[in-house]
Amino acid sequence: MSDWLAPDVIASAPGRVNLIGEHIDFSQGFVLPFAIADRTYARIRKRGDQIIRIRSAQRSNDIITTSINQLAPGSDGDWEQYVLGVIWALGIQNGVDIEIDGHVPLGAGLSSSAALECAVAFALNNLFACGYSLKELALLAQKAENKYVGVPCGIMDQSVSLMAKSGSALLLDCRDLETRLIPFDLAASGLQLLIIDTQVQHALVDGGYAQRRQSCESVVEKLAIVSLRDLSYSELEETKNLLPEEEYKRARHSVTEIARVLKAVDALTNKDFTALGQLINESHRSLRDDYEVSCPELNCAVDTAISIGAVGARMVGGGFGGSAIALVKTGEIASIQSAIKEAFARSGFDVPRFFTSLPSDGARIEPLT
Repeated sequence: MSDWLAPDVIASAPGRVNLIGEHIDFSQGFVLPFAIADRTYARIRKRGDQIIRIRSAQRSNDIITTSINQLAPGSDGDWEQYVLGVIWALGIQNGVDIEIDGHVPLGAGLSSSAALECAVAFALNNLFACGYSLKELALLAQKAENKYVGVPCGIMDQSVSLMAKSGSALLLDCRDLETRLIPFDLAASGLQLLIIDTQVQHALVDGGYAQRRQSCESVVEKLAIVSLRDLSYSELEETKNLLPEEEYKRARHSVTEIARVLKAVDALTNKDFTALGQLINESHRSLRDDYEVSCPELNCAVDTAISIGAVGARMVGGGFGGSAIALVKTGEIASIQSAIKEAFARSGFDVPRFFTSLPSDGARIEPLT
C-alpha cells in the first residue's frame, strides 16, 4: 500500500472458489464455496465534506473524484463503480477517501468483484458504525452489483467473502442465507485443489450471464413456481414439452446442480473423495453442455487433468473464461500442471497459471499501517 492516505480503518475480503453449485444461487439453490487466501484490501478515511475520492494501488496515478450527491445507478465508469455502488447501497452520507489494493486475480472466475465490494462494505460498516449483520452486508453488496453496476449476480460470492471460515467450505442456502460450515481437509487425505487460471478474461457485463439467468426466470414463470429450487428432476421431465429446448437445458443444469451440491456435502462428510470427484466431473459436463458457459481453454484444462489422473475437475465461476479446479493427489500436481501446459501450447492457447489455496477466513478488519 502507498502513503496516499492515513486510513481510519483497513478491511480485507477474499476471493473464492466454488467447489460445486455453479449458476444456481439466483435460483435459491445450495452452493458450496470456500474463500481463498488472495484478498482485496480497502483503506478508508472519513472526510469533512461529501467528496468521494478513490484510488487503486495498482493504478496509483489515477484518482477518481465524485461526491455523495452524484451517486447514480447505471452511471458510466470502470472498476470504481463497484466501490461507489457499495457506498450508495449502504446509504453512506459522508465523504470518504478510499484506496484499494487488490490481490485476487482479475477475470479468473475467482470473484474479484465480490472481494472488492465486501472489503469496502466491511470497512464502511465498521467506520460509520452502521450495525449491519454479515447477511445484511452480503445483500447490500449484491444490491450494489445488481442495481448500481448492472450485473445480475446471485448472492453466493458476497456471502462467502464475508462469512467464510478457515478450514471449511461454506454450505449456503441461497433462499434464506442460512450457512453451515463443512470441514474441508484435503491435506489429511493426501489431496489438494489445484486452481488453473486459463488467462482467458471474462466479463459478466457482456450479457451471457444475464441471458442465462433470464432463461431460468422464464422457466419459473412458465411453470408457476417460486424458483428452480422447487422443481424436481422428474417434474422438469414431465413439463419438458412446455419449454423451448434452450430453456429446458438451462433448467436441467440448475435442477441437477442443486442436487449435486447436497450429494457433495454427504461425500465430504464421509470423506468419500472419489464420489466428490465424480460429482465435480458431472458439474462440468452440465455447465459445458446444458448451461453452455465453458470455453475451449476450460475444456482443455478439465479434460487434460482428468486424463492424467485428477480425481475430479470442472470450470468454476461465471464461465466464458476464467479458471478451472482439479482435485488431485498431492504427488501428481507437477505432472498434471505439465500436461495442461503442453496441451495449451499444442492448441495455441496462452500459458495458464496455477496455484493452490487452503480454505481461508472471510472479511476482517486489519491492523492500521
